[in-house]
Amino acid sequence: MSGTPEGPVHPEPAETHAAEPALTERHLARRAAELRDYRAAFRVSQLAMAVVDEDGVVVVANDSFGTLLGTEPTALREQAAADLVDLASDGRTWHAYREVLGGRRSRFRCTRRLKHADGRSLWAEVTVAPVPDSRRVLLSIADISDRRELHARLRHLQMHDPVTRLPNRALFFERLSAALETSAQDAAASTGPAGPAHESHESYESYGYGRTGRIGLCYLDLDGFKAVNDTLGHRVGDRLLAAVATRLTECADRDGYTRSGSHLVARLGGDEFAILIEDSTGTEQLADLARSVLDALQLPFDLGGQRLSVSASIGVVERAGSGTTATALMQAADTTLYWAKADGKARWTLFDPERNAHRMTRQSLSSTLRPAVERGEFALEYQPLVDLADGAVRGVEALVRWNHPQFGSLAPNRFIGIAEEDGSIVELGRWVLNTACRQARQWQKDHPRERPIFVSVNVAVRQVWDSDLVADVAGILAETGLAPHLLQLELTESAVMGSNGRPLQALQALSDMGVRIAIDDFGTGYSNLAYLSRLPVSVLKLDGSFVRGFQDEEHANPADELIVEALVHLAHRLGLTVTAECVETAGQASRLRRIGCDTGQGWLYSRAVAPDRIAELIGTEPLPV
Repeated sequence: MSGTPEGPVHPEPAETHAAEPALTERHLARRAAELRDYRAAFRVSQLAMAVVDEDGVVVVANDSFGTLLGTEPTALREQAAADLVDLASDGRTWHAYREVLGGRRSRFRCTRRLKHADGRSLWAEVTVAPVPDSRRVLLSIADISDRRELHARLRHLQMHDPVTRLPNRALFFERLSAALETSAQDAAASTGPAGPAHESHESYESYGYGRTGRIGLCYLDLDGFKAVNDTLGHRVGDRLLAAVATRLTECADRDGYTRSGSHLVARLGGDEFAILIEDSTGTEQLADLARSVLDALQLPFDLGGQRLSVSASIGVVERAGSGTTATALMQAADTTLYWAKADGKARWTLFDPERNAHRMTRQSLSSTLRPAVERGEFALEYQPLVDLADGAVRGVEALVRWNHPQFGSLAPNRFIGIAEEDGSIVELGRWVLNTACRQARQWQKDHPRERPIFVSVNVAVRQVWDSDLVADVAGILAETGLAPHLLQLELTESAVMGSNGRPLQALQALSDMGVRIAIDDFGTGYSNLAYLSRLPVSVLKLDGSFVRGFQDEEHANPADELIVEALVHLAHRLGLTVTAECVETAGQASRLRRIGCDTGQGWLYSRAVAPDRIAELIGTEPLPV
């Protein structure tokens, strides 16, 4: 029945009105109790807290906040919270704080350095978060000074060398990177509107900051430090390093006191140290500092009764900070330190871009030399060897050229030394020998009625040691069909004189085969004339320095002619022929012919030319002598 439901689905109006006030009272009472609890917790909390209104003004602060700053909590009311905890000191923090106050951000956290009323500093972690159901925010501040100090101590241990107490490699590169970044920012700012940039520069100068945007670096290591460790032990070595660090710091402090810029002395490892000069004033400052360091280190060290003297080599680099990198700067410093060592140690050397460019070119050539032989980037040119008696071309010297894709045509002096160092001279020399013999045989075929000319090929000592030169020559002569007496091998005087063992055996075997052996640049090396008679040599090539002494015919030095005449006479008595190099004038040729020199070579007759030009000279009128 509709009038008798099992139970009311909805309370009667009278019942509703009777229960509502009771529920509200209980709810309000609970909220009031909670609020009292919150206020009590707020007052007694060890965490410094303050309630801040939407304008950023402190409404109330707890006792811990007052204790943190050394003032009464009531004194903090009505003050700007941002001023109390330094939230307006940088734009990013200030913006985040305003975002929370405006309800556009939930919370943010930052670390700030605060001042206590007694003057001491403390580090605090500040958190700003909205108060629920309110337009106010809660500011909470935790003192993290102890944690910060522990972190600083750990970082100091991590970033400093335990032996010298100097900054280590990690801190050095951190500081260097920061200095370069600052220089780049200053350079970028200087490219802005002329007015502000100029005003900024003026302000720096007027207040004495001396911002130059340049970086200086003295990179040094001790000469012979390993011997100290090996002979006196690592304990004495460590004492020496610590004493060196003290003197370096004193030099840097003196320079920093008298000039603008800040200095950092660091131990990079082993006996390597670096002095970084930010905002250096130029190379003169770096040179003065390097000299003072050398002077300071040359004074003897007294290490617990052990008296030691050391020296150092220093690489000096100074350049604009913008446009360079830490890696590039250190590479330049390392290269310059190497130069100082190579130049004799106990000195400082300034980075030289031209010298470095030559080094880089040398490295580039070294890395591409071996593949260049395989790619066929080399070619031979030939310079005539002329009979001084009748002007006939008796032979040619083969001169190798490297047609480098980047650097163009390179003369032998640009790459032969590199080839000898890395061993590629063996493969290159074999190619030169094969090509020259093949070309000489071709000239012989093309001019069968003419007297065949010989070809002279330069041979490096390493070719004798690192390859079977005798077998190579025999194989090439057999392959090309060139007669052995039409091949001449040139070795330098220093390589031939004093030869024994394998080199001497190889030279003897080649001579027995019929190949002519010539001593190149004779007169510049050992000049062991007594030993000359025991060598399987058939030709002496006088160094060009003797011939150049004949150039000034009006003021000729009689001694030059006497020396050459004596050498020619001695060679002839030993059954040797003599070739004069660097013949450039008819007067030189005439005097050499009068002395009795057999052949001449030089620009008077021809420069080194392509094979087809030599073919034109064969069988033509004799060259002027």
